Amino acid sequence: MRVFCASIATETNTFSPLRTDLTDFKESFYAAPGKHPDTPTLCTGVFPALRKRASDGQITLIEGTATWAEPGGLVNKSTWHHLRDEVLQQLQAALPVDAVILGLHGAMIADACVDCEGDLLEAVRQLAGPDVKVGVSFDPHSHLSEKRVQNADVITVFKEFPHTDFAETGEACVDLTLRAARGEITPKLSVFDVRMIEVLPTSRPPMRGFVDRMKDLERTGAALSVSAIHGFMAGDSPDLGAKIIVITDDAKPAGDQLAKTLGLELFSFRGTTRPDFLTPGAALAKAVSHPKGPVVIADVWDNPGGGVAGDSTILLRRALSLGLSDIAFGTIWDPMAVRLCHAAGEGAHLKLRFGGKTSAVAGDPVDGEVLVLKTQRNATQSFGASIVPLGDCAVIRIESIDVVLNSNRAQTFSPDLFTNLDIDIATKKILAVKSTNHFHGAFEPVAAEILYCAVEGPYPNDPRRNGYTRLERPIWPIVDQPHGSEAA
Repeated sequence: MRVFCASIATETNTFSPLRTDLTDFKESFYAAPGKHPDTPTLCTGVFPALRKRASDGQITLIEGTATWAEPGGLVNKSTWHHLRDEVLQQLQAALPVDAVILGLHGAMIADACVDCEGDLLEAVRQLAGPDVKVGVSFDPHSHLSEKRVQNADVITVFKEFPHTDFAETGEACVDLTLRAARGEITPKLSVFDVRMIEVLPTSRPPMRGFVDRMKDLERTGAALSVSAIHGFMAGDSPDLGAKIIVITDDAKPAGDQLAKTLGLELFSFRGTTRPDFLTPGAALAKAVSHPKGPVVIADVWDNPGGGVAGDSTILLRRALSLGLSDIAFGTIWDPMAVRLCHAAGEGAHLKLRFGGKTSAVAGDPVDGEVLVLKTQRNATQSFGASIVPLGDCAVIRIESIDVVLNSNRAQTFSPDLFTNLDIDIATKKILAVKSTNHFHGAFEPVAAEILYCAVEGPYPNDPRRNGYTRLERPIWPIVDQPHGSEAA
């Protein structure tokens, strides 16, 4: 059996002042055919799963390009066309194949294309033919279009947020797609439009129980696969919002009913899933008053994983104004400030301006006398089995606060962001991180408490005020009852 795989992935915040081009993909992750590392990245869990089967002699694997760009603004037209055509040409050269398996994100939007993944899947289907089985894995923060459903035989989605199960999701996609290619199953996709956009962390109820039920349905054989698309509120897409995907073995009516039941249950959670979001002042005061440390404060809206710059200074400036100490901030994106610190060297004192450069609503730059504590070329942090590049980094101390400056935008995933740069987190009262929830799994074991801080800024966090231009169907919270009386 001949199988082709590839991956093109990013998450597009259409409201972001940033733009995404080929440089962003190559700086974050780019693996030419056959050069993918042994460990998976967030959207390439299908690669190691397929390699295992190839080494066992089950399949002949033809690898295409695998690439990922840190979430950002619109992808420019030439970059999208270049990457799409690169993968399609690789598939053309690999034909004939029995299966095509893709690791995608699902929220990519380019200047020339509102539904990049849908267009790619449509082109793959046209090239490969109607009988070839096509499987794809998605991030739940994506937009599920009808074009994607019509051109894929198998769709699997990370169940967890934080996405600790990306490798398992790739494995499930590979397993179902190969079973379908061998004629062992006849997968049928059922989709229910939840008509809701909300933050849905699965590390806490009610989403924790919902994910456990999805897993139970798969375990008991009620469905081959059950997935929940959460949607990505910062993407102006006509397919914005949550959706349920159920895959059955040639039992679409039963799948349709199950998808609807789960979808209406998910809809019933509206307005109850977010953790308590504190103001900067309240979050800092609560952290300082805690008897132990470190207390983790998540700056949820200046999260580079949501496509913003990650250079907001609002929370840092508040901490400085209060004269707080024993705090580590990770990170503030400022390549120029990093360069200046590297030029000055470890132990140097200098006057430095940093942060607050890319948005008028992310706070003013910070100016002050700083001590350069650490400089590091090609710094990294971990996210599960993945290695996340931070680029060149510098740790500076301003007054009594340590700040990690990075040159490659990345949200905070793990405490090793700090420890890899010689910051002893056990001595810190507060760790301030930029992430919505992906930090949670790795920080929970070391945190005295975790606080979520809603710092208003460049991220469009209220769907009622976001000004979508492509959304044509009713969804909550823009409409109170988008399903009518059925879900009241």
